[in-house]
Amino acid sequence: MAKNAIINVQGHDIRVSSVNNEDYISLTDMVKSFDDSGALVEKWLRNVNTLEFLCVWETMYNPNFNSTEFGVIRNQAGLNSFVLSTKKWVDSTNGIGITAKTGRHGGGTFAHKDIAFEFGSWLSPQFKFYLIKEFQRLKEIESDQNNIEWNFKRVLSKANYILHTDSIKEYLIPQLQIDKDKQWLEYANEADLLNVALFGCTAKMWREANPEIANAGKNIRDIASINELAVLSNIESLNSVLIKNRIDRKTRFDQLRIVAQAQLKSLDSYDYLKSHKRLSDTTYVDAQKKSDVNFTGNFGDAIGKIANAGKPKNK
Repeated sequence: MAKNAIINVQGHDIRVSSVNNEDYISLTDMVKSFDDSGALVEKWLRNVNTLEFLCVWETMYNPNFNSTEFGVIRNQAGLNSFVLSTKKWVDSTNGIGITAKTGRHGGGTFAHKDIAFEFGSWLSPQFKFYLIKEFQRLKEIESDQNNIEWNFKRVLSKANYILHTDSIKEYLIPQLQIDKDKQWLEYANEADLLNVALFGCTAKMWREANPEIANAGKNIRDIASINELAVLSNIESLNSVLIKNRIDRKTRFDQLRIVAQAQLKSLDSYDYLKSHKRLSDTTYVDAQKKSDVNFTGNFGDAIGKIANAGKPKNK
């Protein structure tokens, strides 16, 4: 998701912000249609049921949650003198589910979407319903935008692959003196050189680890993320140049691997959503949280075979 987005719920704009690659919704904006003073947020925080919900959420997602301090706050709940602000909650418990932002235009109290939806229920079941609908609409728009970009990157990587195969045809095959009926092996080896450099496995390894997806007619590049396709396009061009400069395969692999890892790390840190795997026209899967797309096997042997394949024939 972009750094900040806006959804409109029952005529009121509500900000959605990205915090540590998670969606946080402005509670400050949510209460504007109920009470402009913002006092409803603190009133909700003082509620015993709210505190117990926050404790469950923080215990599940926050390893640094201070349960001892939570116990102190929980024991005070219900007293007439009990007051709890967002800042006090965060400072006392090391909570991450709710955060207070400063700034004239971007300030206010934000909560993780799970917590924001719970707050929406407390405000009004009808309001929560429209909040969820608008949030889902936002995510669908983002998904459509990512699919457009994915398709463009896929086309670009295919175009660069033509340049890549032309280099193999013009430089490698004549140099290695490969028989015509075995030339396809050289194209496959070079394709897998890129696969291992970027994905960490060969096409065969991936098919064996993902038989259901492979049987559906998809290959490792068809489920790649946007960022992976961008890097793939880059290393295809780079390998084409290295081949023309007659750099040996082992050296080329080492260079391609370094470049691929560095570029992917940079792109993923810039836009985490684009690091998600693509399983269908509408579905992306977080590779760090899901196991639907994976691969196994000993990459060392594969790398060695690819790097040493196609030695020149002795006359």
